[in-house]
Amino acid sequence: MLIRNLFNIALASMALILSGCNGGVLDPKGQIGIDEKNLIIIATVLMLLVVIPVIVMTLYFAWKYRDTQNHEIYAPKWAHSNKIEAVVWAVPIVIVVILGVITWQSTQELDPYKPIEGKGEHLTVEVVSLNWKWLFIYPKQGIATVNELVFPANVPVEYKITSESTMNSFFIPQLGSQIYSMAGMETKLHLIANEPGTFKGFSANYSGAGFTGMKFNAIATPTKADFNQWVEQVKTNANSLTHANYVELAKASENNPVAYYGKVDDGLFHTIVMKYMQAHGDMNKKHHSMGKHQQMSNEHQAMGNHSMPSSHSQGEE
Repeated sequence: MLIRNLFNIALASMALILSGCNGGVLDPKGQIGIDEKNLIIIATVLMLLVVIPVIVMTLYFAWKYRDTQNHEIYAPKWAHSNKIEAVVWAVPIVIVVILGVITWQSTQELDPYKPIEGKGEHLTVEVVSLNWKWLFIYPKQGIATVNELVFPANVPVEYKITSESTMNSFFIPQLGSQIYSMAGMETKLHLIANEPGTFKGFSANYSGAGFTGMKFNAIATPTKADFNQWVEQVKTNANSLTHANYVELAKASENNPVAYYGKVDDGLFHTIVMKYMQAHGDMNKKHHSMGKHQQMSNEHQAMGNHSMPSSHSQGEE
């Protein structure tokens, strides 16, 4: 009876907790998110196979062998039981082995850099985290947006991600994995939406005063035709995102409104990724030039010393 009551309480508590998960990782709308939800549930259930019996037995033994219980057998010389030892060691070992196998398989299958197979050609979106807003560049379509991400449902999307400065984390909970954006680096993420809808995206890594405003809507259109129509609509926008006005866009701003750019300079994302590397390259060139100049100076000095007669030779003359 006690175990049944505890089970009912646990079930009711879990139902209450899950009822508040609407729109989060436990309410996935994409295949990657679904696979990750299943992994979370399987791992949690396997761990509860140990945790729940331990909790139940702790409460049961505390009640059974309480100080006022006089009729229970007192066995002060009892010290060992092979059966208990077998259970105590065998059950965790089996669970750890199962978790290890599942973790290995899921690590390979859910690799964020791995393209989603069997779903056709990927749409490429270049993502730049700014302070404190998100820039999305569509290189093939030649457009860009700020704080709004649009893609067709049932089409895999390849995200190429970097940061203007501060490290952030690109995360759409209902679609799946998050991955960091870092300056001077390009990370990748592959996601898909199994159904149309609007999903919340944000930064999952604190990056300063305007961090809470780094939110965007990820909109999955019902069809590719709807997405293409949206692209054509954005292209009618007169704003252009050039290398020059990107500098202005990159300045810090909080709660930035949605913005659209009908044209984007080619190679802008690559320039953003490589700008620190280019500075490093310029520094190397400078050091190389200085080293070469110093070497030439040393050679000239050596030649001058070699051509000057010594005082001993002058005396002999």
